[in-house]
Amino acid sequence: MTRNIVAILRGIQPPEAVEICGQLIAAGITKIEVPLNSPQPFDSIALMAKAFSDKALIGAGTVLSVQDVRLVLEAGGKLIVSPDCNPEVIEATKAAGMLSYPGVLTPTECFTALRHGADGLKFFPGVLIGSAGVQAIRAVLPKGTEVLAVGGAGPDNFAEWKNAGADGFGIGSALYKPGYSAAEVRERADSIVAEYDKVFAE
Repeated sequence: MTRNIVAILRGIQPPEAVEICGQLIAAGITKIEVPLNSPQPFDSIALMAKAFSDKALIGAGTVLSVQDVRLVLEAGGKLIVSPDCNPEVIEATKAAGMLSYPGVLTPTECFTALRHGADGLKFFPGVLIGSAGVQAIRAVLPKGTEVLAVGGAGPDNFAEWKNAGADGFGIGSALYKPGYSAAEVRERADSIVAEYDKVFAE
């Protein structure tokens, strides 16, 4: 089962990146982003991509500029996630052969993102629009549009988001916070994966 869970490792540092990434993959989470407001994010991405690019989709979050896209590509990343909808970032991502998940909250942002080539839409912050908001917008999106709920989505409400039309989730602090050991991350990942599998098997 391919799980549409993106692990958001905000604050991770290069010395712990490979071990934590390995534990996430072992738990069944194979989409992993390092937000660019983390310490030395490109070093972490490079280490993780070198170790696991054949087993996981590694990339960056909080990507705000075309220059950042280029630096992620040079580090070996293949995934670009943003908190906003910036057509220049989307186009640069697609031109580099990477996957683009811009942040959206309104129908205008959704369709702007899709017109510029986004691979999927990241509803962020999910807690602001809620599952009802996603459901309403989902009704007008092109069939097959991939929708991720981020910021307010977690194992306690996976079912609610799925019923509203979400295809997957970005999970941050419920999975990783600075100071968590690899073992703690693995325990949290196992719990989140178990709930995801239960919800999406129904």
